[in-house]
Formats: sequence, C-alpha cells, structure tokens
Amino acid sequence: MSTIDLEKFSRYSRPGPRYTSYPTALEFSDAFSYERYLERLRSETGPLSLYVHLPFCRSACYFCGCNVVFTSKEEKLSEYVDYLKREIELLADQIDTSREVIQFHFGGGTPTYYKAFELDEIMKHIKKHFPNWSEEAEISVEIDPRFFNEDQMKVFKSHGFNRISFGVQDFDPKVQQEIHRIQPYETTKAAVELARKYGIESINTDLIYGLPYQTLESFQNTLRLARSLDPDRLAVFNYAHVPWLKKTMRKFDETTIPSPEVKLQILQYTIDYLTSEGYEMIGMDHFAKPEDELFGAIAKGELHRNFQGYTTKGGANLIGIGLTSIGEGQRYYAQNTKDMKAYEAAIDAGRLPYERGVELSDDDVLRKSVIMELMANFSVDIPRVEKEFGIDFADYFADALEKLEEFEEADLLSITPEAIRVHPTGTLLIRNIAMPFDAYMNKYEGQKKSFSKTV
Repeated sequence: MSTIDLEKFSRYSRPGPRYTSYPTALEFSDAFSYERYLERLRSETGPLSLYVHLPFCRSACYFCGCNVVFTSKEEKLSEYVDYLKREIELLADQIDTSREVIQFHFGGGTPTYYKAFELDEIMKHIKKHFPNWSEEAEISVEIDPRFFNEDQMKVFKSHGFNRISFGVQDFDPKVQQEIHRIQPYETTKAAVELARKYGIESINTDLIYGLPYQTLESFQNTLRLARSLDPDRLAVFNYAHVPWLKKTMRKFDETTIPSPEVKLQILQYTIDYLTSEGYEMIGMDHFAKPEDELFGAIAKGELHRNFQGYTTKGGANLIGIGLTSIGEGQRYYAQNTKDMKAYEAAIDAGRLPYERGVELSDDDVLRKSVIMELMANFSVDIPRVEKEFGIDFADYFADALEKLEEFEEADLLSITPEAIRVHPTGTLLIRNIAMPFDAYMNKYEGQKKSFSKTV
C-alpha cells in the first residue's frame, strides 16, 4: 500500500456506522411488532445461523462496547442457563426446526466464564431442538484467555467447534492497565496452544487500535507478539469511543487516546506488516492467510458481513438467542431486550424476549445489498445490482455517486458503468465510502453522539 497523506485522511474522521447491519440499530423500534416478528420467523425458509449471547463478565474491560452484565455470583449464571433453554424451546415452536444449521456462535460477555458442564448443557439443548446441523457448519466461540481451561475445550471439541476467537486487544502492560484488562502474553499463548492441542482448525486473535496510551511503536510490538501465535485470522478493530453510551469509557483521559493521524499510522503499518507476513486484508478490519476460506470468498466476490463479522455463510437466517441478541432475516432485524428482568418476565409469560427491530422496505433491501457488497468486497457489481433490483444504478443513486466524486478525484476509488472499485488506500475509508448510500445518514448530520469516528 502506498504511503497515505495522514493529514488529508484524518480530515475524513467523522461519526459513521460500522455497517454490521443496514439499516443500523439506531433505526430499530417497536413499530416492528412482536406479532409481525413471529410471522416473519414462521414464514422464512432456508439455512439457519444461531447466535447465543452469554452476557456475564466478572469485571469490566473499560474499552468494551458490548452489552454485558457484571457479576461474581454463580447462581446468576446458572439461572440464565435455565432461561436460555426455555427461550430455545419457545423459538423451536415458531421455527421449522428441520432447517439446516450452517453457523453457530457463542458470544459475550465471557462465554468461558461458564463452567464446562453448563456450556455442554446449552449445546445439548440447542441440538435437541435444532437437530439438523451441516457437516460443514461453522461453529465458533469468543474466548477470554484469562477464563479458559481444558474441561471447557473438551466440551467445545465434543460439539464440533472448529473456530475460536481469542480476545487480546493489546499486549502492552501500560495499555492493559488503563483498559482494566491485565492479560500477559504467556496466558494468551497457553490458551492458543490448548486450542491447537485439540485440533481447532481456525484460530483468530482480536486486537484493537486507538486505545489509551497506544503508540505506533507499542502497537508494532503487539503485532509481533500476536503474529508469533500464528493465528489463521486476525481481527484488528478501530476502537469505538462512545462514552455517551458506555460509562466505563468515561474513565479514560481522552488526551491519552491516539489522534486520527496516529491511528492511521497504526492501521497502515498493520496492513503493511501483516501482508508482508503472508496475510491478506479481508473487509475493513480482518486479515487471513491465503488458504483461509474468507480469502477464497473475497477473491470470488462472495464474502458476506453480518453481526458476527465477515463470513462465507451468506443467506442464512440469523436467530439471536439470549439477552440483547440481534437476529437478521431476509427483510428484518430483531433484537431481544437488554434488561434482565424484562427478559425473564417475557419468558415466564411464554413470550420470546423480543423488544424492537425493523422491517426492511424495498429501498432498504437495495441499499443494504450495495453497502454490504462495498463493506465485504470493496466493490459493487453495478450490472448485477441493476438486474437484481430492476433499476438504473446511475439514476437511482445519482446523489450517492455525486458524493463519491471527491473520493474518485482523490484516487481512492474508480467508477465505471460496470463497477465501483475501491483502491487499496481507499479501503482505509470504506465506512466513509459506504455512507453516501445510507438513506438515514442525513438525520444524524451534525450529531456528535450517534456513531463512533470512522478514523
């Protein structure tokens, strides 16, 4: 990648979505009713992707933007397992359970905060009610190396888990102390070696740049240490500083957070270093070895993006299970309640713990297709879009194409009647490039407390 103009690029730093969904979660509301949600669940066909949220953590990591519940009480964890099992039973009454499960993911919180027998109990209950699993299913879990043991690993192996993502964030002791997550390199190394011992075929490590006290030099060392673990994939996320949403982020002295220029230096170095080490950039924040299926998918233009990140399992109906989980159907998003008492009360009443969502219009479906293709494959096949949706692309998206002219003039992308193609340096601004296609962005213009910064 050519050296970027840091000053020019930093001017693009503005609030913008990460586009794990379109429309974004800011558009979710109770206008998409519970009854309508059930109709959608019953009517959809095709493969299933199941996501189970285990929200508990022992203590707060101050950078975290996830929906978590902090507790040291084991009875709270076991009570939640009972409610999860009842929610699974309620879902099984609404969904054709003969549909094939092609993807499964445990997210958190800290899934491995649970004991091995509890994880086993959850998996057995899911498989009892959703018994048709593809032999090629992607079965994954997020793991905090500080809470991981061999008994848990044996459970994952017995249930066919084939992908593990280890949360690292940063190896620098000063950064770890500031973000309230002390995790020595040796702890992470032991966790990765345990997963390798049990034959896990795909290991991912998560890093975050833009955290307090990070410098280019400190992150270079973090990258070298992460590389020494030989992960099959690395996710390198831009820290989303949203203190108006997450109180723990208010603990940071904002003067210690790297400037946009430093963050761009870190990102450019990350791309150059990992590609020199044999990884390929996948989407806006993932890197994979060339033999990885994600790389094969992007080469064919078949990479997909959803709430679980980048995947080859496109077209599946994502069912969110557990507190605050989000599901994605062909023409809707649906989110469970974030409040534990409301979650339990709904299930006690024999109702799914659904709270809000959005039903997609024809325009939403079209724009989602374009935005997700940009986010996943850094390009848009214009004739494909025109054929699939029966539109004239240049006419329908005239305003978006006009906004993209500045990126074309800066040689960050090219536009022809055949395609929009984002150039390598333009991929650093892929969120900015996708935003002109977002019909909802105008209402957030000028609002500082809407999204995290794009740079």
